[in-house]
Amino acid sequence: MSIVIQDLVKHFGAHAVVDHVSLEIHDGELLVLLGPSGSGKSTILRIIAGLIPADGGRVFLHGRDVTHLTPQQRNTGFVFQNYSLFRHMTVAENIEFGLEARHVPKAQRTAKSNELLALVGLGGLGGRYPKQLSGGQQQRVAVARALAFEPSVLLLDEPFGALDVKIRAQLRLALKEIQQRVKVTTILVTHDQEEAFELGDRIGVIDRGRLLEVGSPTALYRSPQQEFVATFLGGANLMAGQVKEGRVNLGSLELSDAVSYTTVDPEGRLEVLFRPEDLTLATAREELTIPVLGQGVIEQVLFLGTLQRLRLRLHPLPNTWRLPAEFGETGLPIQVARVPRSDGHLDFQAGQQVWVGINNFHILPRIPMRVLVGIDESANAEKLLTYGEMLARATGGLVTVVTMAEDKATAEQLAILARETVGTQSPLMEFHARVGRATDEILGQAKAGEYDLLLLAEPRKDSPRAETTFRELVRRSPLPLLIVKGEQTTIRRILFCTAGGEPGKRNIIFGGRLARRTGAGTTLLYVDPASAPTFGGGGPNRPAPNLARPTPPWIAKHLAEGTLTLRNQGISAEIQERSGVVVDEILKEAEKGEHDLIVIGRHLEGGTARLGSIDLTSEILQRAPCPVMIVTEDPGVSI
Repeated sequence: MSIVIQDLVKHFGAHAVVDHVSLEIHDGELLVLLGPSGSGKSTILRIIAGLIPADGGRVFLHGRDVTHLTPQQRNTGFVFQNYSLFRHMTVAENIEFGLEARHVPKAQRTAKSNELLALVGLGGLGGRYPKQLSGGQQQRVAVARALAFEPSVLLLDEPFGALDVKIRAQLRLALKEIQQRVKVTTILVTHDQEEAFELGDRIGVIDRGRLLEVGSPTALYRSPQQEFVATFLGGANLMAGQVKEGRVNLGSLELSDAVSYTTVDPEGRLEVLFRPEDLTLATAREELTIPVLGQGVIEQVLFLGTLQRLRLRLHPLPNTWRLPAEFGETGLPIQVARVPRSDGHLDFQAGQQVWVGINNFHILPRIPMRVLVGIDESANAEKLLTYGEMLARATGGLVTVVTMAEDKATAEQLAILARETVGTQSPLMEFHARVGRATDEILGQAKAGEYDLLLLAEPRKDSPRAETTFRELVRRSPLPLLIVKGEQTTIRRILFCTAGGEPGKRNIIFGGRLARRTGAGTTLLYVDPASAPTFGGGGPNRPAPNLARPTPPWIAKHLAEGTLTLRNQGISAEIQERSGVVVDEILKEAEKGEHDLIVIGRHLEGGTARLGSIDLTSEILQRAPCPVMIVTEDPGVSI
């Protein structure tokens, strides 16, 4: 292997930019690291080059451990996005710079410079200065300079990012030809999928510092193993399918035998992927000789030269929805790609009814719900672990327990006690001890890991420090939080407290995911506070609520769409409307409906002008007799 990286870790502050990445790259291979901006791919490249140190892990180049060597000792060539050419030097002098630093004789330097200029298609331009070249020509010089001293590996960081589309395409072809001719092992970093497909022998997909999948372009496109990879690489239609009687179903359509598909989902759910080009359209059902997905309406037709891309909305399919779930969505939006007619005529038009058939599809392994449990010295560990194990069993998920203390012995002792509380080694739980400030450790773990939900216990009343830590976690958590309190050990009914807007939508989408997996019934509650001057506590002069006030149209629409969002996924839902003091009415409804979980949004924290100055989140947490879930940020809901 030319390049081997083992368990590479890099933190910037408390954030893990590179999170335990391991990778092997073959001799002469061109591997592309592909991912969104900020995913950590450039940091990995710089660690391999020795430009920044790793916090953990090792780097091997051609069998040599270079982890602690300087860049000069690693024999790597590096090409930056901005070329980094010396403006006061000619093209030839730029190429020869590294050779001169290594005391290579002038005649050999000149010969090498001329050879590389010919290789990159710039023969005869060695006497020019960078300012006399185009951007594409300057990037070719940068590649030639990186190859001048015959590096063992070539590292390219977004090398074409500053160039226009046409020049990028030309340089990609040139780079591939050069790399194959000199047979140098190469890593190229990019966020451009087309670039990755065109250049890579293999592609490694990076997200949030983690290497998710590595494979050939064809394998990753046709048979991805993770939802992020499926949706990041090209167009993707992703739907929640279901295993019934040994078959994978989308609505009433049976796709295949499900024997080879593993699922731990109590519902038997699977993710079904079909690419836009896997679909065929027809104006009549009998025209299709392939499995028919359903009928829909064309919403948009885009002409892209060699392709025609259509956006359709299928009529609803029973017990099937698209992934990720969307709020208030009717029908199933899908993309279709097809080759347009040679005469340029668009034979399908917006507004047209069509039938859709499936030529090909791929089943993704289902990823269970992942729950993070934080336990410090002040937490009620037994209650947290009991609730966490219930969640894991009900949802078919996995619970990661992190015990935290400011010294190693205490953290490890908490982990031992947590294991003993669970009893025998549970396959549903894994345990980690962390040393440091509780808030920093749990937030660091929440940001670094791929978790769906953070589980915490309400703080002890006699511990101001625990109360401070708890409030900070509620304020800063990047994950939805579920605060365990009361005696509930099941989730049979969920109360959604919603006042419209995006936070209310996320409440319902994420809470619906939990409701579906636990089989819980749901209630959508809207409290009209317009007639009440305060929103918690009480007061002898508070006027009676105006129960006759009609529901605002936008709230009625929000509630109807919320109900639709849940019912689309087979979740029973009802609407309740109240008027009065918000917290009081929420707690009354929770008691009346015997709800086991109250779901609110972090948008309630601190209140608003409309709702008054009181911190509704804090008051609900203090007064609710049952667990409370606070949906923060967009949780990126899947199935």
